[in-house]
Amino acid sequence: MPPARADHDARREDVSAAVWQVLAEHGFPGLTLRAVAGALGASTGLVTHYFAGKRELVAHALDILEIRTAQRTRLKAPAPGLPALRTHILNILPLTPDGLAMNRIWVSSWDVALADPDLFAAQTRRYERIRAAFRESVVEAQRRGELPDGDPDEVSTTALSFTHGLVVQVLFDPDRFPPERQTRLADDFLARLRVPAHEPSA
Repeated sequence: MPPARADHDARREDVSAAVWQVLAEHGFPGLTLRAVAGALGASTGLVTHYFAGKRELVAHALDILEIRTAQRTRLKAPAPGLPALRTHILNILPLTPDGLAMNRIWVSSWDVALADPDLFAAQTRRYERIRAAFRESVVEAQRRGELPDGDPDEVSTTALSFTHGLVVQVLFDPDRFPPERQTRLADDFLARLRVPAHEPSA
């Protein structure tokens, strides 16, 4: 029995690798049982042994995407507070080919997540976790005097909105937004956050 279990687990890893290959090449719109079977070099029947249908396949693909996102090489924050917030932003932006591909896949997942209540809830929780990480850095930056007093929830939500808005622009026009410009825009945004609300920016 153990060898059979080991074979099953190894085969599931192969299936997961095929799912990722399809995602990387075609995004979620191209993710089908047939496409995964083709990438695996197997029959659709074998894939349905692991996924009863498209919804289970998509849920598994989102799990893989989240794991790969967490495992990819990231910048380390040089200090808590504002430097950590800057690092959070830069780690989301598509500053590398890998980051560009990862963001392209994430954006392609929005349509399927919006259409399914369970996937919608999972994505909502993911963004809550990202906002919480941003908020922790904002609170620390305010404590250190690096950011003016204010509602940290509003600041973290604004920062994440800026970040994802820039991601979308980069995906549609990467030549206009090379890594150097993305970084500069992020630094300009953070500089504006440092200006108290009652004071005009320079």
